[in-house]
Amino acid sequence: MAEEQELLVVGKIVAAQGLRGELRVNPLSDFPERFTKPGPRWIQLRQNPPQEVTLLAGRQLPGKELFVVRLEGINDRTAAEACVGQALLVPSGDRPKLAQGEFHLLDLVGLEVRLLESGAVVGTVQDLIHAGNDLLEVAVDGKQQPLWIPFVEQIVPRVELSEGWIGITPPPGLLELAAGGAEETD
Repeated sequence: MAEEQELLVVGKIVAAQGLRGELRVNPLSDFPERFTKPGPRWIQLRQNPPQEVTLLAGRQLPGKELFVVRLEGINDRTAAEACVGQALLVPSGDRPKLAQGEFHLLDLVGLEVRLLESGAVVGTVQDLIHAGNDLLEVAVDGKQQPLWIPFVEQIVPRVELSEGWIGITPPPGLLELAAGGAEETD
């Protein structure tokens, strides 16, 4: 079934939980039912083909962004540890419906990042880091180190999905700070 449809990454397995095969998942989705509602899912390690699994149960860890899930066939810590680093996927057609003006955060990957004031291109969104506050990881031409830009309305007031860009209004110094500091000089 995975070959017949496009799959969407919704989380990353980051650790084994306990001794009975449960897995800790860092969500890349704002929809908790992807980690709590039983049913078919897929797991994938890097560029390997996705493997279908069944989500048996899931819960959010109290006070944390992480979810703990139980997948069919993963019944001990050794099997769970073998899953660490894999992506958790769902069919892209299973995306929850959004209201007008809303969008899925993963749709931002690949968008051009522009300064709203001047229109200057800063770079391209290459990833989204979900760590309490979402951060856009932006690749900048000619630089090895990406920028990390907080995805909050004050800094990212415009998202133009249909046009392929987002507009940012960073406070003074943010782009230098987000790049890991100023360049060294002699």
